[in-house]
Amino acid sequence: MTTSTTRVLALLEILQGGGIRTVPDLAALLDVDERTVRRYVGHLLDLGVPVDSVRGRYGGYRLAPGYRMPPLMLTDEEALAVVLGLLAAQRAGLVTASAAAAESAAAKLRRVLPKALARRLEALLDTAGFTARPRPAAAPEAEVLLGLAEATLHQRPVEIAYTDRTGRGSERTVLPYGLVAHSGRWYLTAADPAAADGGTRTFRLDRITAMTVRSGSFAVPAAFDPVADVLEGLARTPWTHEVSLRIRGSAEHVRSRLPPGIATLSAIPATAAVDGTGPPDGGEAPPDGSADPAADPHTGWVRVRMRAERLDWIPPVLAALDCPFVIERPAELRDLVQALARRLAEYGAR
Repeated sequence: MTTSTTRVLALLEILQGGGIRTVPDLAALLDVDERTVRRYVGHLLDLGVPVDSVRGRYGGYRLAPGYRMPPLMLTDEEALAVVLGLLAAQRAGLVTASAAAAESAAAKLRRVLPKALARRLEALLDTAGFTARPRPAAAPEAEVLLGLAEATLHQRPVEIAYTDRTGRGSERTVLPYGLVAHSGRWYLTAADPAAADGGTRTFRLDRITAMTVRSGSFAVPAAFDPVADVLEGLARTPWTHEVSLRIRGSAEHVRSRLPPGIATLSAIPATAAVDGTGPPDGGEAPPDGSADPAADPHTGWVRVRMRAERLDWIPPVLAALDCPFVIERPAELRDLVQALARRLAEYGAR
């Protein structure tokens, strides 16, 4: 490859970085004179690369907005970041409904990379292991994800066609407050003006079959936290079993042992009388799950409420907490805890 060809490609790589680059700046970066820079720009134009010439005091050259360049020019670190990002998104289940998109994008990237770099990336992909198992994707349509992102950013109402967990379909207009990726799924948290309480609702994006942006605008409440709202919404989802427990320990410790998004915690003041059945009710804890300031975080009790499809995973979690607890409901959970205790005692006696 000749020196001039190398510098033309270097010019393309510089322009790929975005923004307007002045002729003197480009000349200094390429170590050529300004006349040569203009000649190199002409070569790019001859190759069909749309380079815009911007006039004025701060003028120069830039690539036309939205142009997709055939030669993808990445440093080793940039290529590694892109490939690992695609792999991580695929394993986390955060790809869109076109499941092959991440694989085909990675394949295209590898095809246009220099052979030496491509070989090194292939070696990494062939030898890397992962402790976390891949999550099955519940992927939304790309158009739905991107459309909701734009509507959320610009605070525009959207009409969505939604199918709930029972298979019932509906159409509604909502105010999108935020998008959240959680446990291999994308969620939308949005205000539902048609709801009786006018509060927020949580929608799985893979259950949104269509969306249309409507006219108008809205304001997101101050200090609104989409992540916290989605986790609380998931914890309120109706399941087969409603579980209520009282646990002696700090809210932070209890929450750290529970899968995120399945439980709500209420602080019970440590100064309340505690008898054999546990403390009385306390006030609601702040949304972040921290204990009530009036409660001693080391000796107080917290109430845990959660909904679950199955109960068999809860006794091991309670055992791992290593804290006194009282089961309020359901009675079946008490039987499962006692059965686990008997098994552990039997194992420990061997």
